[in-house]
Amino acid sequence: MAFLKVKKLNTGWLAVFLIMLGVSVAGLFVTPREGIFDMANDHIFANVAWMITATIFVLMMTPGLSFFYGGMVRAKNVISTMLQSFIVMGVVSVVWVIFGFSLAFGNDIWHVIGNPGDFFMFDNVGVTNVTDATNELSQIGIATTTIPLALFALFQMKFAIITPSLITGSFAERVHFAGYLLFMVLWTIVVYCPLAHCTWHPEGLFGMMHVHDYAGGIVVHAASGIAALAGAMFLGKRTEKSDSKPANVPFVLLGAALLWLGWFGFNGGSSLAADGIAISAFLNTNTAAATAMVVWIALDGLRGHKPSAMGAAIGAVVGLVAITPCAGWVSVGQSICIAFIITICCNMACSWKSYGKMLDDALDVFPTHGLGGIIGTVLTGVFAYDFFAKGDPEMVSRSTFFWNHILVLVMVFVYTFAVSYALYWITDKIIPMRVSKTNEQIGLDRSQHDEVYGGETGIAEDSLTTDDWYRNQD
Repeated sequence: MAFLKVKKLNTGWLAVFLIMLGVSVAGLFVTPREGIFDMANDHIFANVAWMITATIFVLMMTPGLSFFYGGMVRAKNVISTMLQSFIVMGVVSVVWVIFGFSLAFGNDIWHVIGNPGDFFMFDNVGVTNVTDATNELSQIGIATTTIPLALFALFQMKFAIITPSLITGSFAERVHFAGYLLFMVLWTIVVYCPLAHCTWHPEGLFGMMHVHDYAGGIVVHAASGIAALAGAMFLGKRTEKSDSKPANVPFVLLGAALLWLGWFGFNGGSSLAADGIAISAFLNTNTAAATAMVVWIALDGLRGHKPSAMGAAIGAVVGLVAITPCAGWVSVGQSICIAFIITICCNMACSWKSYGKMLDDALDVFPTHGLGGIIGTVLTGVFAYDFFAKGDPEMVSRSTFFWNHILVLVMVFVYTFAVSYALYWITDKIIPMRVSKTNEQIGLDRSQHDEVYGGETGIAEDSLTTDDWYRNQD
């Protein structure tokens, strides 16, 4: 039992260990249905191959975001910022397998949430086509007609992973790691899963209102941006931010490149098939990113700034966010217009000095992801009507289609902001979310993880000893 001989037993991490122990034991009692992974011939195998590829691409976006955010913060916070994104791949994956997928895509309850027991521990999640008449869990069959349910569940898992990761940029350099983990789990369950159900489940509330979100304008970007806004308000400003120069601009470029590449799976895969819509989304995604990057650089130049790598990287990501809500449903020309409009709005928001004075949204998550997702959804209500009106005799009028998108955005903003703020408060009562001033000055790499980024001093021996680390804890 030598591994238990520590100077201070942390009850929080003991609780995490015991939870994982309980989950591991529970997994032994979940018996999969016989033949659940026997691949039948009722799939289109080109779609299966493409969706496996797209799922890998979407997962790659989270490490990409890790580099993107990590390069923007100060050297003493690089590792902690990157880890906040990276750790989500582990934690949210476990939550998704246990009951997250059920909450988002289980049989509908009141059009806002799924039955948490339908796919508990991924029971009944295999390669069986969910449209099979012998499968009782067939509500989401309309979304997965040519690919296995397990592949659909994995694809959606990657969306659930990256969404809370986006929030971290708003409270970078000042959040307690353990508190962040608890908040992230609660937010995924209480905010992300209901929004995913309302938007993407065939019986979801937003779909019934003819409000459409192709790949996450509402569920991913608007939701994470609004939660980021609430987080910046709740946690307050950093103790010192006057010298907050990016630690590693090449990291930012690398992260933006990985995000751009992964976004082809993010948007292209959201058609759930290797079809024309996927190709349209692929084309529009690249076009919007390219447009936004050029426009962002031009806007910076109009203000008298030199063209910068940071500006190019941020502009490209804004374009990717802009086209996400409607990537497969608009023309190439419309994608250019959408990216142009949203880039101007986001650039102005990031440059608005009063915003920075009121709130310390460290990496401008709301002005880029939040605002980009919101305006992109508004423009979906403008440009996507003709796509859905074709051959649909029950389609609402163009004006109703537009105003329903506005109404849903208001609902999402109110719900996400209120619940996110409440979750910050609840989490803070359990585990303080804000680190002490001493730890913030030392840097989260040392105070939270006892590690140091080589670009700061290059001397690993400068990191705190275990005794010093414990003395700095609140």
